[in-house]
Amino acid sequence: MSVTQQVRQPAGEPAGSAAAQGAKLLEEAFARHQAELLGTLYYLVGNLEDARDALQEAFIKCWRHQAEVGQVENLKAWIFRVALNAGRDIRETAWRRKRQGLPEDESMLVSRHEGPDKIVEHDERLLRLREALKQLRPEEQEVFLLRQNGELTYDEIAAMLSVPTGTVKTRMRMALAQLREVLGEPGGR
Repeated sequence: MSVTQQVRQPAGEPAGSAAAQGAKLLEEAFARHQAELLGTLYYLVGNLEDARDALQEAFIKCWRHQAEVGQVENLKAWIFRVALNAGRDIRETAWRRKRQGLPEDESMLVSRHEGPDKIVEHDERLLRLREALKQLRPEEQEVFLLRQNGELTYDEIAAMLSVPTGTVKTRMRMALAQLREVLGEPGGR
């Protein structure tokens, strides 16, 4: 069940109201970006269960402001910002509990049409990437995930984080260099 199917319009809300229009926009945006959001939150919090919780929490937080959605200039960026904040809150709670992440993400299963050696190689590469992402500083991780999973521009990320665009580019460059180094790809530090 998608996150948008779990919340319905309040009874007695006029169909043409700002809240009703905001609700429709939110449902459409969450349906359209749910996979990207879940992937971003997965890498942020470290396991699928917490990522789903963060996604649901983000939807609820956005839903509470549905009347203001029409005033939001970049709805996707706003939703990602709310989702990242929810993910950070859950991650901090999980770290306090010393909770371990799930070993495999069911949405990342590899096709079994490949040979076993390719499957093992792919799984090892994904594991190295996950571990490399965890080693990034939080601000680098955030920029990387917003750029790669959220497909936001550097200017959009800068506006979301209230930092200069140059700072966003520097954080992305640092993240990419560290990831390349950990993954053993050319172009690392």
